[in-house]
Amino acid sequence: MLLFSAALLAGFFFLIFSADFFVKGTSAIARNLGVSPLIIGLTIVGLGTSAPEMLVAGMASIQGNNGLATGNAIGSNIANIGLVLGSTALFTPILIKSSLLKRELPLLLTISIISYLLVIDGDLSRLDGLILIAGLAAFLYWLFRSAQQNKRQNADALATEFEDEIPTDLSNRSAFLYAITGLTGLIVSSKLLVWAAVNIAVAFGVSDLVIGLTIIAIGTSLPELAASIMSVVKKEPDLAVGNIIGSNAFNLLAVLCLPGLIRPGLVETQLISRDFPIMLGLTLLLLLFSYSANGEPKINRLKGATFMIFFVGYLSKVYLDTIGI
Repeated sequence: MLLFSAALLAGFFFLIFSADFFVKGTSAIARNLGVSPLIIGLTIVGLGTSAPEMLVAGMASIQGNNGLATGNAIGSNIANIGLVLGSTALFTPILIKSSLLKRELPLLLTISIISYLLVIDGDLSRLDGLILIAGLAAFLYWLFRSAQQNKRQNADALATEFEDEIPTDLSNRSAFLYAITGLTGLIVSSKLLVWAAVNIAVAFGVSDLVIGLTIIAIGTSLPELAASIMSVVKKEPDLAVGNIIGSNAFNLLAVLCLPGLIRPGLVETQLISRDFPIMLGLTLLLLLFSYSANGEPKINRLKGATFMIFFVGYLSKVYLDTIGI
């Protein structure tokens, strides 16, 4: 057990640093090629922050651990809103200025509902995976068009914040080395993480789904937590919310599709009856909290506490279900 725990911690450590290297390298390459910061932030950085979940889900699916793969996708979305945004808002209120985020939030809720409808029959088929991949292509196209329209209009607050975050001092050669190093690290660390998680699940007699929803989901959400807190510290609140919205959309479209494409099969009933509805509820709550009838909307400390209460309550529910109470 000590070996598996050490491997799990090592996997998380290298996964986080590898994801950072990968995002830094790919975003620097895109910037050097003249791609606008908003497009880089919405697409490349968005996919990059979901790279840990994608690699873990892919490795788990290849090894036949679909519960771990699907649990990671849904659990990460729950952790991103409940834990990451909740704790960030408790640290300091998050003021939302970006009009693009206000258009992206209803789209995230729509993606969440469609994803739920695809698995509500208890099966994640290859067709379901293809539908999610098609949705990913459509979502990327929408992001690209929105960024282009935004460029022709007044600069969005989110565009300015992305511009400040993308590296400007990396040559193409250095950026390429960052990207390759990050990708290699992601592959190795995700394989180590899945191996450790599966063995821990076996040792404790719990399902892969529970491990994916809790330990793995929280661990792969740590980059978003660090990024969100740093964003508000640097007075870039829209970036904190934008990272979560983008990551959650990519988790559903680019992560949840992988079990369906690689190893189609049944979806555990608890994911459908308990975890998906919680994710949908938190997404709807985020949408409601992000609008205001008077002035600019703000996710204040009370709203952050509400997210945290939901998250702690959810973890308690998973624990009680696991021990059979």
